[in-house]
Order: sequence, then C-alpha cells, then structure tokens
Amino acid sequence: MVSGPLLLIILILSIVFIIYMTARLKMHAFLVLLLAAFGVGVLAKMPLLEVIKTVTDGFGGILSYIGIVIIAGTIIGTLLEKSKGTLTMANTVLKIVGKTRTALAMSLTGAVVSIPVFCDSGFVILSSLNKSLAKKAKISMATMAVALSTGLYATHTLVPPTPGPIAAAGTIGADLGLVIMFGVVTAIPAILAGYFWATKFSSRYWVDSDIDIEVETEENKLLPKALDSFAPILIPIILITLKSIADFPANIFGTGWFRTFLDFIGDPTVALIIGIFLAFRLLPSWDKKYINGWVGEGLKNAATIIMITGAGGAFGSILSATPIGDYLGETLATYHLGIFLPFIIAAALKTAQGSSTVALITTSALVAPLLPALGLVSPAAKALVVMATGAGAMTISHANDSYFWVVSQFSNLDTTTAYKTHSMATLVQGLVTIIFVAILALIFV
Repeated sequence: MVSGPLLLIILILSIVFIIYMTARLKMHAFLVLLLAAFGVGVLAKMPLLEVIKTVTDGFGGILSYIGIVIIAGTIIGTLLEKSKGTLTMANTVLKIVGKTRTALAMSLTGAVVSIPVFCDSGFVILSSLNKSLAKKAKISMATMAVALSTGLYATHTLVPPTPGPIAAAGTIGADLGLVIMFGVVTAIPAILAGYFWATKFSSRYWVDSDIDIEVETEENKLLPKALDSFAPILIPIILITLKSIADFPANIFGTGWFRTFLDFIGDPTVALIIGIFLAFRLLPSWDKKYINGWVGEGLKNAATIIMITGAGGAFGSILSATPIGDYLGETLATYHLGIFLPFIIAAALKTAQGSSTVALITTSALVAPLLPALGLVSPAAKALVVMATGAGAMTISHANDSYFWVVSQFSNLDTTTAYKTHSMATLVQGLVTIIFVAILALIFV
C-alpha cells in the first residue's frame, strides 16, 4: 500500500474530484462519493477485493447506525408538515424568541440537544422545526442550517457525556468533572462563532425551505395543539437524554432492569420510532390515506438522504482503511507545539477520515504519552488537552463526514453551498475554539 506524502496527494485529489464533479458537472453526490471511494482505494494500492469490501462495509456501517434514525426522522417531519404541526411549532417558538432571534434559538437548542444526542441524530430530529422556522421567519435555510449544525457540533466534540470527549478524557487521564466544566465554558465561543458565520456569511446564500407551511387563514385556524406538535420531537430527545444519564459512570439509575429499560427506549432508533407513533396523534383521521400515504411519502423523502449518507460513509471508511491518518498523526507528533499539538493532530485526522469521534479517540491515544514532555500533566492541563482535541475534531466537516451530508440534504443545500456555509463554519469554530483554549491554558497551566 502507498505510504508517505503521496497519501496526502491522494486525499487532496479525492476532495477536488468530489467538489468538481458535484459543483461543476452536477453529477449526483451518491455516484461521485462512490467513485471517489473506489478511486482512493485503487490509488492507495489497496488489494482490489479489499477495496470492494471496505466500500460496502462502510456504506452499511454508517446506515446501521443512522439509517433507521434518518427514515424515522423524515417520517416524523412529513407527518408534522402534512398535519401543519410545523406551523404550530413555528408560531410557538417565534412568540417566545421573536423573528430576529430565531437562528440563535436554534443554535442554542442544538447545543443543549447534542450533549446527550449525537449531532447527526439531533439534526435529523430538529430538522422539521428548523425548516418551519426558516419558512415562517423568512430566513434562508443556509443560515438556519448552519446555526443548528454548529450549535450541535460544539457540544458534540467538547462536552461529555458525548462518547468522543469521554473516551478522550479516559485515555488522557483527565478528571471528568473538569472536562465537563471546561467543556461547557469552551463550547460558548464555539457556539457563538458558528452563529456568527451563519448570520453574517451563510445568509448571503438564499436557500428556500422546502417545507409546506401555510399562513394562518380563516379556513386554516384548527391547527394542532402545541403539545401534540412538539411531542414527536421532545419525547425522543428526553428518552435519549435519560439513556445518556443512565450510562454515566455514576450509575444514577443503578445497573438493574430499569437501566436496561432506559437503554432500550433511549436508543435513538427506538426513541424515533416512538416519535412516529406520537406523530400519529396529528393525523386528521385513522385512514389509509394518512397512515400509508403520509408515511409512504416520508419514506420516499428519506431514500435520497440515506443513499448519499451511506456513500459518504463508504468514502470515509476507505480513507480510514488507508494509512493517511497514521501518517498525519506520526508526522505531527514529532513537533512540540504545546497545547496546539492535539488540535493540529485532531484537525488533520478529522479532515482526513471524517469522524469527529475517531479523531478524538485516536488523537488522545497519540498525545497521551507526550504530555510530560509537553508540560501538560496537571489536572487542568489534561482537561484542556481534551478541549484542544475536541476543537480539532470539529475542523473541518466536509464530504467524507456523514454529518456534512445529513446537514446538506436535510437543508436542501447543494454541495458547493454546503462547503461555503457548513464546512467553513466548522473551520471557523475550530480556530476560534483553539484560540480560546490557548488563552485558558495561559491562565490555568
């Protein structure tokens, strides 16, 4: 297999290929991602049969994690849209926060939701609300999508009990309480950076919300109740949160049947299926037209998203199977860069293979033995190393990241616009966060 700097050339070529084929030639992202995956495998001189296995395993692997979640979330969104529950939600939120603060409200909502919920699942769950608010407040979906995606992303990479930060803290030997404390504080500038990019730069790209949300008229006053409209979204979030609390090392709910029950109903797949049946309360009647018709439309809407997400998983899997990540990590580890070292390594790994969680776990394993030489051995220093690693793990979300495709496909963003808005926002988030972490290091280390 190819090794050394040639691996970086292959990575860059694959990214350029994806951008050119989708943006310039307008080829469907599903085909482009699969071609890129096979191309990387062949150019890296992986055994040809292994290339096929890695692509198919990567495709199926990402869908085994999020496939049903995407389907269930899309069905819920369709039921909310058809029943006008989205209009009820939009009216309710806008009454509370006002039109001028709609994007900030979604950014903060995403930040809270992503502490217990993976960012991609959180985006799927909140997508219908995000679309309805964009339509009602007359805000570009590019703005709303980035506000939500960056809010979710900030806590996903920085605040336990999300698995990535917990695993990094365990590997580095950082105190989990300090990691949570620093994580919450560090997430604030990360959230604000994403919100700033969403409102100041992403707003330049007008993307219409593709949701049907009629204005209230005399013939359309019997809207669903707010409780019924929000329940399909809030109840799954609460269930997933309870599962995260149950899995916390303190064993708050014990280790018996009750914890097992919470782990079951709080799994995103089960929680979203429960959300579908809660959304059935919005049906005008228990009729085949609604039970099968609306659900069937949701399934059709989910198909394209699933295919592109799966192809993105295949591309990320093929990159992970090459030595690109190892080469980047080993090369950068030879430079003594203090608190910036874990950031640079994590950013390189994230950009190369797509997964924030993998970047967090791999980087923490690489830098843990180097902490004494870097002078980062105090409890506060170790917690800040986790923060620096998290900052790198959000830099940068692009074509090999399944989250990139979830955000773009659920928000009707074409690939070029998604790069200019979502990807650039994650770059800005990462840079702002590591600068903030460096300032904290000057104070506490």
